Order: sequence, then structure tokens, then C-alpha cells
Amino acid sequence: MEFLDNLVLPQSAEHIQLLHYMLMLILFLFIPFISIVFGGTVLSYLYKRKFNKEGKKEYLLFAKDTIKILPVNSLVGLILGVMSLLAVLLIMVQLLHKSAFPTVNDLALSFFLVSFGLISLYTYRITFALKLVFDSVKKDTASGEGNSDFDTYYQSTSKLSGTAVKFAILFLLLGMWIFTGALTTVIYFDAWKPSSFFTTIFSLRVLLNFVLWICVAFSFTGITLLFLFLFWKKDELNISEEYKNFVTSVSSKMSLFFSLPIPLLLLMSVGLLPDSHLSGTMFAYLILSIILLFLSLNFLYLVNYKKQSKYAPYLFFTFLFAVLFLIIKDQVTINNATKYHSVILSTEYEKILAELKGEGKGEIINAAELYQVRCGACHKFDQKLVGPAHFDVLPKYIGKEAQLVAFIRNPVKVDPAYPPMPNPGLKPAEAEAVAKYLLEEYQRLKQ
Repeated sequence: MEFLDNLVLPQSAEHIQLLHYMLMLILFLFIPFISIVFGGTVLSYLYKRKFNKEGKKEYLLFAKDTIKILPVNSLVGLILGVMSLLAVLLIMVQLLHKSAFPTVNDLALSFFLVSFGLISLYTYRITFALKLVFDSVKKDTASGEGNSDFDTYYQSTSKLSGTAVKFAILFLLLGMWIFTGALTTVIYFDAWKPSSFFTTIFSLRVLLNFVLWICVAFSFTGITLLFLFLFWKKDELNISEEYKNFVTSVSSKMSLFFSLPIPLLLLMSVGLLPDSHLSGTMFAYLILSIILLFLSLNFLYLVNYKKQSKYAPYLFFTFLFAVLFLIIKDQVTINNATKYHSVILSTEYEKILAELKGEGKGEIINAAELYQVRCGACHKFDQKLVGPAHFDVLPKYIGKEAQLVAFIRNPVKVDPAYPPMPNPGLKPAEAEAVAKYLLEEYQRLKQ
């Protein structure tokens, strides 16, 4: 989205790191919220249909309570859903500036789909409540003349309720599928650039992460229902023992069924990552998350099979922190994947700042001499010294002078066979002159 790209401000390395932290905090709010909203909507729809087929009252009551409790009110939905996703979009515009990556466009599409999905969800929530009121009135009112208006309103409400929930599920499902695809492309930044939108969303990487999110969504929905019915809102709901057992059974089975594949999906997802995107920190958060997942399964066993509802809060918060650690794990991976691009952005910022300060204006830079003084002790064109030979590494920078400048200004470890390159401490203009000299000299020597 070009108009958003035009709003981007130059960012220093510190500001870019701050944006990563902000993105992580926003996802802490968005992912758990949208997960239980989607899972709760699907659950409400399914049990409403089961009630229509079988007529069991606990099905209708469960469908009503699920859609009433889980999505909370529309204002909170606006903040945690729409505004959070908009913030993710704006942060990604900053972090991926000048990358020509499809992530921003995909996030924009996801934003509109999720927004429509939430609107449809709250429409379903209101019309479902109205339909229940109409049902109770219809039972108490004798049929006869003068009921045509009531019947019209009843049929319209029923139709709108059924249409709204289907649109809510469809829009939320598509929106989160595209959202998952957008984040996956960032996780694989520089290692994978899909050729088209459909190549992205139907790729193994995206489908794997999307199935992982669906498992998390339904697991977290069931666990949240246990927490609310057995602990947080048990006095407010004032439910019967029979209905409580029904809710516990349904929620526990759903949570167990969708929790079991999560560790395997996580390991498969990590197995697809390139080595350059891996780090000890990422594996640490992955291991912590898997440990918490197994711990939450133990609490789930105590709640469902041992009937010890006092463990419902432990179950909820253990699973919540497992999800949060997964979010941190992904953010660490994104940081690893985009660190090279972040260096380019911060170098551009430093260049603009130097120009504003008037540094380097009118200064004559002898690039060859500067290279010999700052770089010659460790590098040569045709042989390895402390660092690799230029003939081995410069080909990847042909036509990418900005990336070479960024690396010279803020070097990162690339080849494990060599020690990390120290920062030569060059000004932006000096780094540009040295990069230009290296590429020109490489072309000349290769002829």
C-alpha cells in the first residue's frame, strides 16, 4: 500500500527495536482475543444447530452463554480486535519499508476481513439474544389475528442471526488465514519470497502455521470457558450442577483434542526455518512453551477427570503463558530474519541525520586509502585473511550497494567459519565511498 509507505518516518536502530517490542505487546492482546472470539463463535453456531436438530435445552443455553461471555462487549472488541490489528499493520509498514514485500498488502486485506467478521459477530450476538426474547414471547402469546408484524420481525431476526454468524465465521477464518500468511512471510524474510498471493496462503509454511493457530484457538476457547464457568463467573452464572458438568465435559474434550497436536506442529514449523533465523533465545521460548503446554494438560486432567475445579485458574494462566511464549518465539524469529533489513533502515536514518547536521558536505573522501586503513588488515580481494576473500562475498552485493553500505556500518555475523566483523566506525558518506570502491574494484579485477 503505497500511501502508507509514504507516511513512514526514518527509524534509528533503537526505534526499530522498540517497534519490535511494541509489536510483541500488541500481539499479546490480539492473538488470545481473536482466538477465543473465533472459537466461541464456531462453538455457539454448532451447538445452536445441534439444538435445532435435537431440541436439547442445554445446547441452546450453551450456545447463548458462549457467544454472550467470550466476545465481551463491542467496545473491547473494537480495541482488542480492530485497533490492535491496525497497529500491527502500521508497525509492519515501518519495519518492512523499502523491502517490496507482500506482507503489508496482506495485512491490510486481513484487517478489513477481520473487521467485517467482528461486525458480523456482534450482529449475531444481538440478534441471537433478540430471537430468544421472541421465542419466549411466541410461547406465551396465542396465535391469531394481529400477529403478522410479530411474525415478520421474528423471521427477519432469525434470518439475520443465521446469516450474521456464517459471515462472522467466514470473515474471521479468511482474515486470520491471510494474517497468518502475512506473519509467516516475515518469519521467512530473505529466505522465502512467494511469487503471488495464492502461493503464499497455500504454501506448506502458511498452512502449517494456520492449522497451529486453529488448534490454539479452539484449545484456548475451551480452557477459557472452564475458567469462566468454574471460577471467574460461577456465582454470576448460577448454573445447575448438571449444566456445569455438561460445559466441563464439552470444553475439556475440545481443549484436549486440539491441544495434543500443538507440540508436533510447533516442531514441524521450526524444522522449516532456515539456520540463519534460528537462535538460542528462540529455542528457549519454544521449550518453555511446550513445557507449559504439557503442564496445562495435567491441569486439564485434574479439572475434567478428577473434578477439581479449583485448578481451572491454573489451567487458564498456564495455557495463556504458553501462548505468550509462542508469540515471543515468533517475534525473536522475525527479529533474526529482518535484522539485516533493519540495519539498512537504520543506516538510511543515520545518513539523513548526518545530512541534516551538515556532516560530510564538501569533504573529499579517499575511498582506497580509507579501505586500506580500516579494512585492509582483515580483508583482501583474492585471499582469506581474518575475514573471507572479497571475491567470495561481493557477488551477492552486485546491484545492492545499499545493503553493502548497511553491512559496513553495522556488521552482523554471517559465516560461522569467521569471527564477527568489528564495526569500523565509518560515517555514512565514508561507508558509501568504501562500498562503491569495493564494487568498482571487484568489477575491474574480474574483467
